[in-house]
Parts: sequence; C-alpha cells; structure tokens
Amino acid sequence: MSPIENLTRELGKLPGVGAKTSLRLAYHLVKGPRDNLRRLASALELVADRVHPCPACGNYCDAELCPVCGDPSRDREVICVVEEAYEVGAIERAGRYRGLFHVLGGRLSPLDGIGPDELAIDALVQRLDTAGGRVKEVILATNASVEGEATAVYLEGVLRAYPVRVTRLARGIPVGSDLEYIDGTTIAEALDGRREM
Repeated sequence: MSPIENLTRELGKLPGVGAKTSLRLAYHLVKGPRDNLRRLASALELVADRVHPCPACGNYCDAELCPVCGDPSRDREVICVVEEAYEVGAIERAGRYRGLFHVLGGRLSPLDGIGPDELAIDALVQRLDTAGGRVKEVILATNASVEGEATAVYLEGVLRAYPVRVTRLARGIPVGSDLEYIDGTTIAEALDGRREM
C-alpha cells in the first residue's frame, strides 16, 4: 500500500469522513508545504504520547488531573455528567458552571452494542461513594436524542440510591428562532421549563 493510500485509509477512520473526503484531505496535505505535514505529525505524536483520560472525571488532559479537577476553586458539591469529553468544553465556554464533570464516554445504544458496562457509570458511582455525601447535585447533561434520554433515565434510576439532587439541563427554543419553524417537542419542553419574567 502506498503512503497516500495508507494516509487516506487512516483519515477515513475519523467520524464523518468518508472515502472521498479522506482522499481529498490526503491530497490536500500532500500538496501543501512539507512543514505543515511535519507539524501535524508532531502534534498527533504528542497527543498519542501525552494525552490520557483524567483519572477523576474522564476528561482528556496531559497532566495528572484535568484543569477542572485540579482547580481547588471548583464547587465539589455538583457534578455535571456529559456523554463525551468535548462537551466539557462547550459547557465551560458558557462561563456559568463552576462544578465538576463526569464523562461517560458515550451513551446507551443497544443497537450499537453499548450498554451500561461500556460507559463510565461505575466510575460515577465510585465517585459518589468516595465523596461520602459531599456531592449534593448531579446534573444530567446528556444530549436530547433517544439514546441521550435513555441514558439520563437509566442514570436517574442508578442515582436514586444516593442522597443527591438529580437535575437535567433545560430544553427549549434557541435564541433567534421563529416559533413557526420549531418542532412540537421543543415547544412542549420550552413550555414545561418556563420561568417568571
């Protein structure tokens, strides 16, 4: 197999990258300056050598603990549960949340063979056990998909055994949207989650 075919095959393993896109990406990389290729290869090698899941929450980091878990000013009474590590960044960019995180590493999906044992649910339970009652709230921030909802319902059942408040992210109408284009489920969730002005 030629180096370009090998690169194309490896790029094609990325999510959302099909055969045509991986071929275009490979030729784009080859066509560009060699220094760009070397920097990309170096960055990938550095990630492979140094980045690992945080032993506390499952977020990716290159230190003993991720920046959130290592920050003593974070509220340790609240844990926000997300499906994937990149969702930690989305919540952090909002600038409102000051608690801890827990990364599940996916969502329940029986059709894909992903059950509770494939997710970091046991690690969440272990965190609650070792916290000795110090965690007061667990926010379930799974996605609003069928699998995300099923995961949240399953976690809510698991968390009933603990003296914690279990909450779910609010759902509703995105800012800048017109009501006529919003689906009925979203409108219903927005009505359920309405608040005083």
